[in-house]
Amino acid sequence: MPLDAICLTAVANEIRLAVVGGRIDKIHQPGRDEVVLAVRGAENCKLFLSANPSHPRAQLTELSRENPDKPPMFCMLLRKHLTGARILGIEQPPMERVLRIVMEAMDELGDRVERQLVLEAMGRHSNLILLDGEGRIVDCLRRVDSDMSVKRQVLPGLFYRLPPVQDKLDPAQMSREELEQELQRAPEESQADKWLLDSFGGLSPLVCRELAFRAGGSTDIRLHQMGEQGRARLLDELERLMERVRNNNFTPTVIKRENKPADFTFMPVGQYGGAAQVCDADSFAQLLDGFYATRETMERVRQQGQDMIRTVTNARDRTARKIGLQEQELEATRDRELLRQKGDIITSNLHAMTKGMARLKAYNFYDPEGGEIEIALDPLLTPQQNAAKYYKEYNKAKTAEQMLTQQLEKGRQELEYLNSVLESIALAEGERDLQEIRQELVETGYVRRASKAKGREKKVTSKPMEFRSTAGLRISVGKNNAQNDLLTTKMAFKSDIWFHTQKIHGSHVILWTEGGQPDLQSLNEAACLAAWFSQGRESAKVPVDYTPVKFVKKPAGARPGMVVYTTYETAWVTPDEELVKRLKVK
Repeated sequence: MPLDAICLTAVANEIRLAVVGGRIDKIHQPGRDEVVLAVRGAENCKLFLSANPSHPRAQLTELSRENPDKPPMFCMLLRKHLTGARILGIEQPPMERVLRIVMEAMDELGDRVERQLVLEAMGRHSNLILLDGEGRIVDCLRRVDSDMSVKRQVLPGLFYRLPPVQDKLDPAQMSREELEQELQRAPEESQADKWLLDSFGGLSPLVCRELAFRAGGSTDIRLHQMGEQGRARLLDELERLMERVRNNNFTPTVIKRENKPADFTFMPVGQYGGAAQVCDADSFAQLLDGFYATRETMERVRQQGQDMIRTVTNARDRTARKIGLQEQELEATRDRELLRQKGDIITSNLHAMTKGMARLKAYNFYDPEGGEIEIALDPLLTPQQNAAKYYKEYNKAKTAEQMLTQQLEKGRQELEYLNSVLESIALAEGERDLQEIRQELVETGYVRRASKAKGREKKVTSKPMEFRSTAGLRISVGKNNAQNDLLTTKMAFKSDIWFHTQKIHGSHVILWTEGGQPDLQSLNEAACLAAWFSQGRESAKVPVDYTPVKFVKKPAGARPGMVVYTTYETAWVTPDEELVKRLKVK
């Protein structure tokens, strides 16, 4: 869910305890709309600020994010003004999704000055804005001019103004009598949760549904169905919520479906019953790291690799269409024997034919029942030339079958390779991984090398993913075809065990045996990793082939990542995300 105002209040309390009094040591901008402040204080920590329209938020984080080779201009600006700054406080306007980080910094003359970093976590209007001591905008992630908004511009040099206030009430500032009057004005047919959402600011749909559920036993109950007692309970629940906010009584709560995080909030919820698992987290930092880690990685890869995905997808679709046409042409060559037979029948009936005939009706000596056959002729050709024409078409079809069979084999290998590249892009964890895949596509001819970069481009290499089995054996997983080749053909010893999903695109996995005999649990865990890092990730059971590396060979001229193997065994395993997290080397 989007971070609502109350949830942001809960997160801000956690941030305040960790960073106030500390100094900003380092500043990074790993994504287009993400900033990480490394704060040095009693305990060192990292403050993550995101103005991403899909998931804006502020939080403490322990995740390591890959930074670009060259820091963006906004990052350089923040480093200039905020490096070494002391954090004085964290402020939030009541019931607003806005967070101010107030700091004391040093200007170019060495004087102490006030700086503010304002996060507006408001969906598609999210922004991160740097203010000077007078409240003027130094710069921001997204500049908003008069063409984009008539009501409020966000541009360097202008005084900062809070976003326009929504036409909603602040329940924390209302008495019981005022709440009752507001409820009396509500339409009787309104759903209780919708009335709460439309009337009061700072409440998310999830929280409104929970209040309605607690008051009336259902998330979609209407006001007229609740009766006087139900309405009173609804206001009681709203007041209890505001009391929780005033007392900073928050519980980091995550809602899971099929063991995957689906939503989160700041208090226990009971509306889902047995349809979801509701779990408490140790902190909002832990909750938000776990909730957004996979989503952000996938989105970052999708943004950075969008052009590459489009290029590979177009090449794959083009190859698939070409294979379909070739299969149709190959099917047409299956009837070539009939062409040869017609040539033979014409040859045996030359004595009865004359030039100018359009059809020949003759005895079919190839028919077991001895029937007749009609053969179309070209009137402009002699009988001998008509026979030669059928023999020529027969030989052409025979040659076409051989060529099409070879082309189809190459086409299917190319299609398999392109699908493996798309899988590699999905496994990419950052810009370096994507650059390595782009490099591979340049070398294989699918992406054109920039003319200016010829001969002086920098070779990009990244490391395979590393895991450690329960028994302590090292397991390596390739993230792309280049890493798969490196692991299997260069790094692994002949006695190490190689894993790959059977007839499914996926990563090469190496279980390093260190010259010994691996235990069954390590073999099973390596097979589970191979299943997880493949296109079979969502399946209940996945077949994984495994064999010593000495039985895995790379044919001459094969595409990157393509190998053949013999003398293997197959294990059927279940992809397990929790196992992947547990075995991953930090």
